[in-house]
Amino acid sequence: MTRDLRAWLFLLPALSIIAFVGGIPIAINTWHSFFDILSLDERFWLGLEWYQALLTSERFYSSLLRSLCFSLAVITIQFPLGLFIALSLPKSGWVRSLGLILLALPLVVPWIMIPTMWVSLVDLESGYLGRLMAWAGIDFDYKFNALHTWILLLLMDTWHWVGLVAILACSGLASISPAYYQAAAIDQASRVQVFRYIEAPKLKGVLIMALLLRFMDSFMIYVEAFSVNAGGPNGATTFLSLDLGEEINGFNYGPAAARSVVYFLMTLGIVYAFWRIMRAEKSDEVTA
Repeated sequence: MTRDLRAWLFLLPALSIIAFVGGIPIAINTWHSFFDILSLDERFWLGLEWYQALLTSERFYSSLLRSLCFSLAVITIQFPLGLFIALSLPKSGWVRSLGLILLALPLVVPWIMIPTMWVSLVDLESGYLGRLMAWAGIDFDYKFNALHTWILLLLMDTWHWVGLVAILACSGLASISPAYYQAAAIDQASRVQVFRYIEAPKLKGVLIMALLLRFMDSFMIYVEAFSVNAGGPNGATTFLSLDLGEEINGFNYGPAAARSVVYFLMTLGIVYAFWRIMRAEKSDEVTA
């Protein structure tokens, strides 16, 4: 039987927009990565020299390790917390609605405002949290203590994004038929058994999508880290995005272009891996 591929014609407008908005800039950026750009009219062909310099740089791998560690810490903290919040909310009623609204509020706060808010909050002289820690004898110094800087960044990111995990988990829980819970109640299943055999399998697809969103966003952290300590102290929060920002701010367009191409390929590989995992999950559900 010949497959009818005419349905793909409906995707042509979207694909055209994606090609124009994404494909053309990426192609131009890739072309610029082969040059040493001194001005708009003066550039010199270097080939793969910027890529060679980047991939043999110890700083690149150190920044990559920091970015991966930060993303891992974000996922480790926010997913259990988001799941706990979603499971703790009532199934319906005004309490659930109010909880979802409160969870969504941090998501609409502009990114540039978040580090300003939190730095003011932990200020030892004027911040409420800073004064409370000073009263309790806690010496919190995010400017010169790398561990404290990481704690502040993780607190900011968790406050900003844990609501996304919780809301997505709530949407997955809402899709579960009440019949499953009724059958579990008849069988006298415990709360742990209900989560393991009913809720967790139904949440798997939603959580994979949330995992992709949170990993990619935390992997590209820039505004928070730069605003809090500009990559310090002593480069402890110099992530991949901060290195790229330094190249751009220094008008090193050739190295910046090469760096962005490498980052794009890394991101593409991660998205492809998640896509394969989601396809495998769907095929398992169909066969089951």
